[in-house]
Amino acid sequence: MSDLNPHLDGLQHHVGRLPKNIIADAGYGSEENYDYLETHHLGNFVKYNTFHREQIKHRKPELIRKKMFRSESFPYDEEKDEFICPANQRLSYRFTRTYTSANAYQSERRFYECDHCFACPLKSDCTRAKGNRRIQMSFRLRQFRAQARSNLLSDQGKALRCERVTEVETVFGQIKHNQRFRRFLLRGLDKTKTEWGLLCLAHNMKKLAVH
Repeated sequence: MSDLNPHLDGLQHHVGRLPKNIIADAGYGSEENYDYLETHHLGNFVKYNTFHREQIKHRKPELIRKKMFRSESFPYDEEKDEFICPANQRLSYRFTRTYTSANAYQSERRFYECDHCFACPLKSDCTRAKGNRRIQMSFRLRQFRAQARSNLLSDQGKALRCERVTEVETVFGQIKHNQRFRRFLLRGLDKTKTEWGLLCLAHNMKKLAVH
């Protein structure tokens, strides 16, 4: 996962403030980033790695069946602190593990495991492990994702996502791959700025020629 903190801190340093809402792709959908947005009271429109997968409505039975066995599809019994698998078996809490990021951010993962997978006829669909099915869960991240999902699927979220369609990566792809520009030929900041300006000028002229 990529880190939002240095980008937003740098933006605040240069501009003097942060935008009201943050829109980013799934590579930034980590608990640490979501916590940063909440701490700074910023709108959470950051996707997470399963967001698009959740929106797909499968019609093929094999794909519907495959989705059933993903841990995010397991219902949670809050009263008993257990997850329920498609075979109606319970995954009970085992232990908690703490993780520390490169920025010293700490997050917790709770691990749950089923006791009766060995005789389950659905085991081959559910897990490749020799033992029982085990899942890990961060309820804080789950809450952040629920908020992000609600925001992204709202009318405002759809409008903001449309604005994000234009990305700089396509321009970089055109220049690096199609024009085969891999490194600067000049040295020094002023000279490389001039060289980059000429490349951008050529790129824009090609676009004008097409239109």
